[in-house]
Amino acid sequence: MPVALDDRALKGKLFRGFAEPSRLAILETLREGPACVSEIAARTGLSQPNASMHLACLEDCGLVRRRRRGQFVEYTIADRLVLDVLRGAERLLERVGDQIFRCTRVDRRGA
Repeated sequence: MPVALDDRALKGKLFRGFAEPSRLAILETLREGPACVSEIAARTGLSQPNASMHLACLEDCGLVRRRRRGQFVEYTIADRLVLDVLRGAERLLERVGDQIFRCTRVDRRGA
């Protein structure tokens, strides 16, 4: 059953996925191209089990895809729109990054 595109809770869940620093680091790493878990862990500074856990989450959400390459599993960005979201966030931060940095309301619990 397709999900309504105006579902705010679903959009919020998507952005929480992007907001988690480890998952964001993984997505930014995969911008450079496909990588296996050990490469992702080395590039992000995450432990291999932690990287694997976040990759499983990103895969479950449809943001990354995996495929077997011999004895390794290689991960890639699942859809070019993921890259568009990352680029769009960077462009927006160029405009309002200072304000977001100074914002104290977002860091509060429940905000």
